[in-house]
Amino acid sequence: MSGKHTELARLLAPIESSMARMREVLSSQMTETSPAVRDMTDHVGRFQGKQLRAALVLLAGEATKNSTDEHPTVAAIVEMIHLATLVHDDILDGAEVRRRVACVNQRWDNQTAVLLGDFLYARAFALSTVLSSRLCSRLLAETTRKICVGEIEQAASRYDFEMSEDRYEWIAGAKTANLYAAACELGARYPGGNDELGTLMHAFGWEVGLAFQIVDDCLDLTSTDDELGKSAGTDAEDGKITLPVLYTYRRGDDRLRAKIRDVYTLPGLEDRAKALREECSIGEGVAYATQRAEGLVARAMARVRTLDEGPAREALERLGTFVLSRRF
Repeated sequence: MSGKHTELARLLAPIESSMARMREVLSSQMTETSPAVRDMTDHVGRFQGKQLRAALVLLAGEATKNSTDEHPTVAAIVEMIHLATLVHDDILDGAEVRRRVACVNQRWDNQTAVLLGDFLYARAFALSTVLSSRLCSRLLAETTRKICVGEIEQAASRYDFEMSEDRYEWIAGAKTANLYAAACELGARYPGGNDELGTLMHAFGWEVGLAFQIVDDCLDLTSTDDELGKSAGTDAEDGKITLPVLYTYRRGDDRLRAKIRDVYTLPGLEDRAKALREECSIGEGVAYATQRAEGLVARAMARVRTLDEGPAREALERLGTFVLSRRF
């Protein structure tokens, strides 16, 4: 087992049995009598990577002493919603590789990939209706709405080099941190009550999730497809202005700003992310964004340290280091 996967396994050790149950529930929901759909769900099953959002449901439940028999099912629902967003994101990004296998939109086509994402959303929300509490359905429906709004706002902000940092974080939070926050809140609050801890864990999840997205945006600029296990450089190709670029553009002179705009907009330019690295002095922007992610994780860790000590709390603390140091 590689070092990165060893560290992830160590993080998930306190909830190993619950994660196994979550995967059983997830597998049962991915089955389908239609051969065409089954072929696709078998393929998308290979996208299952870190499963951090599902793990956060379970870790938050354990750390707040709120675990129930239904928590693995809640975690599976969160993971299905995440898988649906991956399928749709790959269409939006024009991505080719995910978890070192072809994206659904590449293996089939965009229309079919849209339908598979919809299928996963439908399965997730159908499963949520059989739980004993409506909290999961209500919270995740609202979370999914926010994710869609974030994606729409990001699409509307392509090539906006004057975007404020606050707007960047609002968009990044809406499309990524929201699901982290919902996972942590559900772990602490489901099936109901425990509002104070739910609020605490929601804030923890938001900060960790936003840090995760900022790190992801840095990796998209600095890593290769092979290192990430998915298509790299898609943000620049799609006109998305992320925090490292915003910082570099804001501090640059007219010449540098013009160069950044050219890298984003000149037709036929190959590997725009590489051009940003080599021609636009993006390193300071990456360092600034990394520092911002570190600050978010530090705030999140301060919140979780107010919980009682135990293996689950310790795992949540180590999760912050994992998010900052990950390269995949």
